[in-house]
Amino acid sequence: MNNKANNNSDLAARLFALADGAVRPLGFEVLEVTQGRDGGDLIVLVRIDRLDEQPVTMDDLTGASRAAEAEFDRVDPIEGEYRLEFESPGGKRPLLRARHFERMLGLKAKVRSLPGRGDHNFTAPIQAVSGDRVTFERAGQSVTVNVSDIQAHLAEFPDRHR
Repeated sequence: MNNKANNNSDLAARLFALADGAVRPLGFEVLEVTQGRDGGDLIVLVRIDRLDEQPVTMDDLTGASRAAEAEFDRVDPIEGEYRLEFESPGGKRPLLRARHFERMLGLKAKVRSLPGRGDHNFTAPIQAVSGDRVTFERAGQSVTVNVSDIQAHLAEFPDRHR
């Protein structure tokens, strides 16, 4: 891995830790932090969920945003200007832990193996969860993988909050 890629992954990990440290005391967890551009402007997008698994409200996003903004201003982790944005998981919900998969049983997830941890790349319904292993129904067959070996996002929006 080159130094620029290393620096990018170091910054991503630092931004995640910074945001999570700011919002966790308020009852939220950071699901992911991404960086992108809107025109020439750098945007840091923080996707959060509530630890009590209730729906994320606008007031929640406002409170989490204010707490993280204060911490980001104090630490100043990014050189130059950027915009910090917060959103609820919605249809792009990352599935990071076994509990996330349990909440979404029966719904489809888009699954991709992490580098060096298999060759899974599919979209399929979540069939079962046992410990840190998740089973998907893929083409009429069960496929079971370790949560730590994959990246997954919800591929369909639930009809109600889960």
